[in-house]
Amino acid sequence: MALKPTIFKLNIALSDLNRNHYDSLNLTLAQHPSETQERLMARVLAFCIHAEEHLLFSKGLSDVDEPAIWEKTLDGQTSHWIDVGEPAVDRIKKATRVAQRVSVYSFNSKSDVWWDQSQENFEKLPALIYRFNHEEIKALATLLQRTMELSVTITGDSAYIAAERGEQEVSWVQLST
Repeated sequence: MALKPTIFKLNIALSDLNRNHYDSLNLTLAQHPSETQERLMARVLAFCIHAEEHLLFSKGLSDVDEPAIWEKTLDGQTSHWIDVGEPAVDRIKKATRVAQRVSVYSFNSKSDVWWDQSQENFEKLPALIYRFNHEEIKALATLLQRTMELSVTITGDSAYIAAERGEQEVSWVQLST
């Protein structure tokens, strides 16, 4: 018998001071059985950073041909491909052919090794690569509950997240130029 995904419901009060974007997001996320809580929270944070009207979570780990998040145009074209993790260069190269913009957010302890091995190839691509602070993402994952209210404030290269279980700041750096 196959394992079923775990469903999370998040109500987010978003204040993105960088873009002057303020929104209330009601998100329902399915956590794939093989997905860690750290990856789930990295997906949520990447979604908040790029929150727009047509931004959606894809099937993610259930469909290897889709990113974690994407923004579609009204005619079904992919305008923004957002991957979370440490994808292969070929995957991002393909993404740059099908999407107008491509962003990648790495988040785990192996991000430095992944970037060192792939940096030269990624820098040839029109994609923006970011790295979340791994320890901060781990701490953020400890706040996760199946149903939760979050307040997310984005300013500069940091997000301040407040939840019932506590608060956490998560910072990121842009790796590609």
